[in-house]
Amino acid sequence: MKLLFLSHPVQDLKKALNFYRETLGFEEAWREGDHTVALKLPGTEVQLMLEVGEESLAAGGVFLVESVDNFYNQSKGELNFIRTPVDIPPGRYAIFQDTSNNVLRLIDFSNENA
Repeated sequence: MKLLFLSHPVQDLKKALNFYRETLGFEEAWREGDHTVALKLPGTEVQLMLEVGEESLAAGGVFLVESVDNFYNQSKGELNFIRTPVDIPPGRYAIFQDTSNNVLRLIDFSNENA
């Protein structure tokens, strides 16, 4: 598992982007439509992903795994998955909680070369 992003759910993407760009000096790395934008964190390879529509979930890490489906199938009896694997543009995505209800997001890039 490798940390790729820190995910921060936001209510207003324009307002959040203004804060992170203008106040904190982050630069845009990529975006997906009008609901998700990733920002470069100075001095690190980790990015901050701002996403509208996930307000009910807490901020947390997005971790790269080789296969979300394999991880899910091997761990579903032990972990509390609150979102089972789904397709997203680069691959597959799932969310589980740790023992303190912190949110951990998983992603793979299985559709990237499709």
